[in-house]
Amino acid sequence: MSQTNKRSVKVFSPATVANVACGFDVIGLALEGTGDEMELHLSDKPGVRITSIEGADLPLEASQNVAGVALMALLQEYGKPEIGIEMSIKKNIHPGSGIGSSAASAAGAVAGGNMLLDNYFSPDALIRFAMEGERLACGTPHADNVAPAILGGFTLVRSYQPLDVIKLHTPQDLWVTVIHPQIEVKTSDARGILKQQVLLKDAIRQWGNVGALVAGLYTEDYGLISRALEDVIVEPIRSILIPAFHDLKIRCKEAGALGGGISGSGPSVFMLSKGEDNARAVAAMMENIYAPLGVDYKIYVSRIGNSGVKAINI
Repeated sequence: MSQTNKRSVKVFSPATVANVACGFDVIGLALEGTGDEMELHLSDKPGVRITSIEGADLPLEASQNVAGVALMALLQEYGKPEIGIEMSIKKNIHPGSGIGSSAASAAGAVAGGNMLLDNYFSPDALIRFAMEGERLACGTPHADNVAPAILGGFTLVRSYQPLDVIKLHTPQDLWVTVIHPQIEVKTSDARGILKQQVLLKDAIRQWGNVGALVAGLYTEDYGLISRALEDVIVEPIRSILIPAFHDLKIRCKEAGALGGGISGSGPSVFMLSKGEDNARAVAAMMENIYAPLGVDYKIYVSRIGNSGVKAINI
């Protein structure tokens, strides 16, 4: 993350893909060039105030907004009650899209706030604060979106108690294509349909895929990455909420994708590819599948964003 000593800062907070296939609640990645923009200012009035939100109908009351709650957690631990921060938010990520809308707001708020405080807190602390925003959004303080939003690249949540997050190696030629059907799947609803117990044989298969995915990223073995992109626990249940999901998976791989799955809680679907050409061929296939369905959609083609939240010019 960039550093600043100014009383004002503007940040870009990236969209993210979480639950990367086999990595439910533990592996996420950041997109490059797609995300929210936020301006934060030190204020003489104590506390957190949200002055405006553009692009989404979300609460201005800080205690009811994920960005406000996350920043409030940061200021509470900072321990100087006279400090105040005002922020305005431009939402370029539609809430409920499955590419980390709430995480972008929470991550951008705490990272921007930290810049105003001369980077007082560590990235791990920022992840912890941003998780409070996710708690408000869906009832569970998960880190697999906010971690890549703050750290960039691929991230692995090894443990939640205590919190232990690792930034993984990201191959230079790895791209992601995401299709966002313009329907809303709330994270809380998508979590509600999940089974609370899994078969041991499925857990063993999933563990093997998680290990293989991490190994494939570090060795830049695209064949291994492709074989590891399999979710036998969550995807079979959540995929029923997404139009043409199975057709997408099969035909996008035929178009050159390594593989993919549900982005976050859906309805977005992501596909990883080696190289931009394959990623754009996958995007074309997604269009071919969705155009006849009568469902509005948006497609993103992006390199994996390696920087996380960053300061931009006001």
